[in-house]
Amino acid sequence: MDVGTDITIWIAFTAGLLSYFSPCVLPLIPSYLTYISGLSFAELKDSDAGSKVQLTVVLHSLAFIAGFSAVFITLGALAGFASASFQIYLRDGLGIVQKIGGVMIFLFGIHLSGLFHFGMLLGEKRIQLRNKPTGFIGTFLVGIAFAAGWTPCIGPILGAILAIAAGSSGGVGKGIVLLTFYSAGLGVPFLVSGLLFHSFLGFFDRFKKHIRVVEIFTGVLLMAAGILLFFDLFGRIAGYLYQILPTNLG
Repeated sequence: MDVGTDITIWIAFTAGLLSYFSPCVLPLIPSYLTYISGLSFAELKDSDAGSKVQLTVVLHSLAFIAGFSAVFITLGALAGFASASFQIYLRDGLGIVQKIGGVMIFLFGIHLSGLFHFGMLLGEKRIQLRNKPTGFIGTFLVGIAFAAGWTPCIGPILGAILAIAAGSSGGVGKGIVLLTFYSAGLGVPFLVSGLLFHSFLGFFDRFKKHIRVVEIFTGVLLMAAGILLFFDLFGRIAGYLYQILPTNLG
């Protein structure tokens, strides 16, 4: 698999970024950072925070990211395994899974864009941890809880990436890679937000009025991805990119 020309990988990374900017993740970043780090809002906001504060934020952010990444990557592996197993029992299994996945992703896109809301995707379901377990293990567990229970904002986007993993021919390995890139797309801006918390607050004040635009863009992106998966066009696009990008980035 050529990482440089596999469009599904970059779709997964972009999906992670869009999950971060969703309306029930981005507005809560300050609360999550204070919760997992044990630092006060004032300490995080201080632009002259010392190296000890920055190190605390970085380490707890990495533990949090590791927690939700472990869940997402496991789900990716399971999706890839299900796809590989399905092909054993059904000769044309991959094609069927691709088409079902394409339809699912397209419907997720319709839901996020606001064209039509599906009742089963509405309503927020979160795992609440009122008292965070101490230490980095506790932060890791908070990351697991975040991944396991935060819907519907990241649910449709995550579901779309899992559908792509299930509809691919790469099996477990492809599922792991896709969800690793998805986790990176969600985790990198979270880490940057912690490191540049003072700047993040100013950015959020300017950006929050555009969150709905991001939702619509995400919906359109998922609808396009659904069409590409349904008609098995990812391979053709990857082949075209391989021709215009001869350097192996993988």
